[in-house]
Amino acid sequence: MQSKAEGVLLIIGGNEDKTGECHILRTFIEKAGGREAKIAVLTTATQLPEEVGIEYKMVFEWLGAEVVDIIHVADRTRAFDQHLADHFSMYTGVFFTGGDQLRLTSILGGSTIDQAIKQTFAHGGVIAGTSAGASVMSHTMIVGGDSSETPKKSTISMAEGMGLIDKVVIDQHFAQRGRINRLLAVVAQNPNVIGVGVDEDTALLVEASGKCHVVGSQTVTILDGRQIVHSNISDSSLFDPLAITNVTLHILPDGFGYDLHTRRPYVSHK
Repeated sequence: MQSKAEGVLLIIGGNEDKTGECHILRTFIEKAGGREAKIAVLTTATQLPEEVGIEYKMVFEWLGAEVVDIIHVADRTRAFDQHLADHFSMYTGVFFTGGDQLRLTSILGGSTIDQAIKQTFAHGGVIAGTSAGASVMSHTMIVGGDSSETPKKSTISMAEGMGLIDKVVIDQHFAQRGRINRLLAVVAQNPNVIGVGVDEDTALLVEASGKCHVVGSQTVTILDGRQIVHSNISDSSLFDPLAITNVTLHILPDGFGYDLHTRRPYVSHK
């Protein structure tokens, strides 16, 4: 129900502003140390690592970061490079670009680089991720599913994520791609898991305390199934519509927060 260590997570729904005020990316740099920020841009998820990496490097340098390194880990051999992993001890922030979350987990999972990133987080670093880089932060992540369908078992496919936050499942591009049905299916399968849907140009900043703050121009949707009274998830076939009653729904814009411990929203004082 909270981040697993002393660091901060910035979970971005994708398509964040990179040319205007850059509110979300500016928050990342500020949390990572401002003008003393040392940033690793990890481009493993994308098929265009050079193009995407340079774009973020330019933005983060413009926002005042002291160091911005582009790190592309393209295969498992590179993921076990101890020399490269040792560099992570200097970083105050790690940024996962968008792309394919399965590339991140299949290449980094259990590797030396994976351990180095988690050490950075444990020592107070900021881990940010956009789009696929956001989905991968939870212990269990969504890797696919038809968001246009009525909620049903077949709506989603899941896999193990990086495990930086417990008892939360994250979906991104949320309102823009109509993904509430597949997040409802996740919550129906395990009502103790909090569903977090993050819109584009929006982020959820998660402190180690479990307090979260919404940042950006759109909203974060929270689905809490702990009070579900009835669900047919265990009795239905893969393609039967789900029955789910008494789900708690919160829609939170910038200026609002959510406490993962108490499962209550609040007006944020960031």
